[in-house]
Amino acid sequence: MCLGIPGEIVELPADGTDIAKVEVVGVRRAVNIGLLDDERLACGDWVLVHVGFAMSKIDEAEAAATLRLLRGLGAAYDDELDALRGSDIDLGRS
Repeated sequence: MCLGIPGEIVELPADGTDIAKVEVVGVRRAVNIGLLDDERLACGDWVLVHVGFAMSKIDEAEAAATLRLLRGLGAAYDDELDALRGSDIDLGRS
């Protein structure tokens, strides 16, 4: 099962890329925010993350409600978090 998980933007790209740092339940990952070019994103904003991409901007209340719902899924949620912990965008930097 593939889920979209809420994450909070903690760092916006300063290098002209679309790669931001997003914290998802304590895990920080590089996430592509390029699909949200029309949004005015800032640190502290919440986005719905799926396969390394921010799919939509959501508010904090929606993020909290979604996380509660996802936690109720049990194993599917745990599997998605395990996959998130083991993945990251390859930025091709040494």
